[in-house]
Amino acid sequence: MANYPRKKKTLGHFKFGSVLFSTTLSLFIVGLFGVILIQAKTLTSMIRENIEVQVFLEKNLEQEELDAISDNLSKRSFILQKGDTLNLKFVSDEEAAATFIESTGEDFTKFLEDNPLRDSFVLTIAEEFQTSEQLEAIVAEIQTIPGVFEVSYMTDLVDSINKNLLKVSLVMGGFILILIITVVMLINNTIRLALFSQRFLIRSMQLVGATRGFIRKPFLSRAFLFGLMAGGFASVILFGLVKYTQANIEGFAMLQNQQLLLILFGILITVGGILSVLSTLRAVNKYLNMSLDELY
Repeated sequence: MANYPRKKKTLGHFKFGSVLFSTTLSLFIVGLFGVILIQAKTLTSMIRENIEVQVFLEKNLEQEELDAISDNLSKRSFILQKGDTLNLKFVSDEEAAATFIESTGEDFTKFLEDNPLRDSFVLTIAEEFQTSEQLEAIVAEIQTIPGVFEVSYMTDLVDSINKNLLKVSLVMGGFILILIITVVMLINNTIRLALFSQRFLIRSMQLVGATRGFIRKPFLSRAFLFGLMAGGFASVILFGLVKYTQANIEGFAMLQNQQLLLILFGILITVGGILSVLSTLRAVNKYLNMSLDELY
């Protein structure tokens, strides 16, 4: 029977298949949770963009007065702006009456000589100004504008959204913390086990006078490379999953934010490299500090 020479072990070149698989899987789970958070944020923004503030005006205002109120409102920083479009529109009393008749099916003009509805401006508040306290301050501010009769918005809906967001944020924060701890432990244990086969080689290098930095360098560079690869693989899998879901679930594409997804992929790749390096550094230091008896 032919004797095949055993492959010589070299410093830092240990089997990284299980490490790459475990790190990719861990980062994929973290990334999947990140995608869910992005969708939740996008959905929350969409809901808040549909919350309108109605500014009802005094009766029989002149066009100059209407223009002055419009100019005054358009300069306010709390109004949502998408690109060059300001979410501010004027609704005349005739338009309001037509909308009311269409939605209710009741034509009040048949028994009322005067239109009781008022001209109004309808605006959307930017998301960063949508706490209950800020909205109350905004309403009070708008009511000081000459020609404004009343300002109203769906107070109960805003309070409900803010309270539920706080609860969801606390729960999600707890899950994220548990997930991060689990992922760090999994990557750390996987790398420590992978380095177990190199413990005697590390000891041998110490005995021939190699410095700690010289011994660490090949392990850390290899760990960083494979960490980046794992983050890249996890990002590719996530991207494919997102695209597949968009193609098969109607309306799912509306919840996606391409910019935040790219940031998430960048974070996964960076975290993969950093976690792999830190876990490898910890494992190598552990074997560097062991006595010969402890290595056995």
